[in-house]
Amino acid sequence: MTSSLVGSEMCIRDSIKNSISEREVLMSQIAFIIFTVILCIFIGIMKYEPRTLWSGFFLLCTLMSLSVSLLLLIYQYSDWFSSNDIIIGGLVILLIITILIAIAFPGILVILFFVEGIRNIKYEGMKPTNLLSIIFSILLLGYLVIWPVINGLSKNKLGTLLYIFISSCVAYIFLLMTTYVISALLNLIHVKENRDADYIIVLGSGIIGKKVPPLLAARIERGLNLLKKNPKALLIMSGGQGAGEEIPESEAMYKYAISKGADSKRIIMETRSVSTKENLLFSRQLIKRENPKIIIVTTAYHVFRALILAKQNGIRCVGFGAKTKWYFTLNALIREFVGFLSLSWRKHIFIMIGAASILSIISIIG
Repeated sequence: MTSSLVGSEMCIRDSIKNSISEREVLMSQIAFIIFTVILCIFIGIMKYEPRTLWSGFFLLCTLMSLSVSLLLLIYQYSDWFSSNDIIIGGLVILLIITILIAIAFPGILVILFFVEGIRNIKYEGMKPTNLLSIIFSILLLGYLVIWPVINGLSKNKLGTLLYIFISSCVAYIFLLMTTYVISALLNLIHVKENRDADYIIVLGSGIIGKKVPPLLAARIERGLNLLKKNPKALLIMSGGQGAGEEIPESEAMYKYAISKGADSKRIIMETRSVSTKENLLFSRQLIKRENPKIIIVTTAYHVFRALILAKQNGIRCVGFGAKTKWYFTLNALIREFVGFLSLSWRKHIFIMIGAASILSIISIIG
């Protein structure tokens, strides 16, 4: 009788163990399927239309789903992992590094943007647009240090509502900015420079009198390099005459390109534009070929917004970026993000306020 009970107990335990094991396997399989689907969507976006925030969003989703799949896999084979001291040690070290990075990252951002903001002012002058890095670092520091103290407001319902609402808005902006930066980086990645292009459009950025400054020179030289790699392409120098400029930008760009050995027969000048949107539209009017393959060349931080503007105006193209100084890039990246928000600010305000309101109401009800 006793042996019979023991046997039944063991059978029940084995049955429960097998059931748990099957559930773990099923969860791992579902997680892997979700990861595969998201990865396929991301690959499809990058292949057919990467000029969107969805490219960065689905890369983040791909990495998150991959992490979940790996964690479930580790849990499923936890018995085997626990018997291997080297693997356990490696996983513990990886976990510690991840936690330290997560804790230190906001502080690193504050220091990085503040220091580079000071350098930007030192070398580029005290202009409102050159203060963006410092302003961003101060606001981030305030949110990380001062804002948690204000959480004392949560002692009453109105304070809680206000705190959660503002925190949700800040979280949305940071998520949007992160997605923007990732999408911008993805659109700078190219396997090859020979794209069999028909036209290469170099966007102007301002000249000093008749002189081409370093920022614009880097764009022109990037365009000339691509011109060599795309033998049938024509180079469009795009830029009109702005305040303080003695000649149209495109004319100065043309002369600079000729001085670098470019073939004048392969260069077209667009002399009317005074904005990025006009650069694209007026350059498109100079293109005569049907279904042209177009490359846009501008400074790296500016490529993604230029591509979005091109997409909004029905211009199919890819973008290549010219390098510039790091301190200038950080400040300009914030400016570009603000410029991007101006293109669709109503939509983002609606989403941000809607999501923040829902979260606030849920927290109050809960």
